[in-house]
Amino acid sequence: MPIAAVHIPGVHVPAMHIPDGFINAPVSAIAGAIAIAGIAVCIWGARRQLDEKTAPLAGLVAVFVFAMQMLNFPVAAGTSGHLLGGALAAILVGPYAGALAVSVVILVQGLLFADGGLSALGLNIINMALLTAVVGWAVFRLVIRLAGTSRPAVIAGSFAAGFVAVPVASLMFVLEYALGGTGTISVSTVLVAMTGVHVLIGIGEGLITALTVGAVYLTRPDLVYGVHDRRARTLEIRTATTAGA
Repeated sequence: MPIAAVHIPGVHVPAMHIPDGFINAPVSAIAGAIAIAGIAVCIWGARRQLDEKTAPLAGLVAVFVFAMQMLNFPVAAGTSGHLLGGALAAILVGPYAGALAVSVVILVQGLLFADGGLSALGLNIINMALLTAVVGWAVFRLVIRLAGTSRPAVIAGSFAAGFVAVPVASLMFVLEYALGGTGTISVSTVLVAMTGVHVLIGIGEGLITALTVGAVYLTRPDLVYGVHDRRARTLEIRTATTAGA
């Protein structure tokens, strides 16, 4: 749930949708190469991950994230926010397909709606798609490994995934700004502004992620990719126990 901009007295700091020229050309180019490599890995992984059930869902997730990212709302004085969706997509369709889905959304937004600069596409894909999908997936899997696959555990894991992914993405932006920022604002000022606001915004991201995944898990738990193997293992154990009895 990245913000459109962080407002500091006398300055204007764009957040997740980085515009052209805010990060210098060398860093943007390196980020572009990293993003291309990351997308290639995701395509390779998604080919093994997607099946007849998850492939259509990946498309629906991309549409949902695209629609939600178009809706901005105020979260603090002079600051607006919207859903990011990387953690949500990773939980529902897996980290590879989830990162691809959000990458497509960012690409369409940049090309058709001028939401983020074209030279900054690599930066935006890294921050909003690749990183959030990886972090969200890791946090979710950690929670269900510790707490199991009950609905409360899945909801808690989804909230934690969305909540953690947002400030981590904001920290990546701060690192990119430190390496190649063209503004005159100090890195420490950007760090305080970004992390402070994004911790609050992460709560909203976590709530949306938890509500969405919880609703899907209640009606169609088989569509939540993040718990497939854990649920299958539980069913095998139950079957073996019943057979042994």
